[in-house]
Amino acid sequence: MSDQTPNLSLPFIMPAQAQKHVTHNEAIELLDMIVQLTLEETGATTPPASGNEGDAWALGTGATDAWAGQDGMIATWRGGGWLFVTPRDGWLAWARDVSELQVLTGGTWVTQ
Repeated sequence: MSDQTPNLSLPFIMPAQAQKHVTHNEAIELLDMIVQLTLEETGATTPPASGNEGDAWALGTGATDAWAGQDGMIATWRGGGWLFVTPRDGWLAWARDVSELQVLTGGTWVTQ
């Protein structure tokens, strides 16, 4: 049995696992980020000087600083640090920078 769900990669609580609340809280955190996804910007490469709790960006190629090595990921500011999630084709997001609904297609965010 896998330790994650197939579509959203949410962690399962495993049999005999200690500190089950940690896994449960991680799953809730991911759901809060992914469901009704709103992106500050798509193709972002430089993290903001300070993030607001829950803000998220779709990272482009050549991400720098705290985002270095995370190209193509969704970066969200959570609990005083960056949480990175790999998006999947078909995900929808509201892109605030262009005020458009976008869908991830072939690894690229495009206007719906």
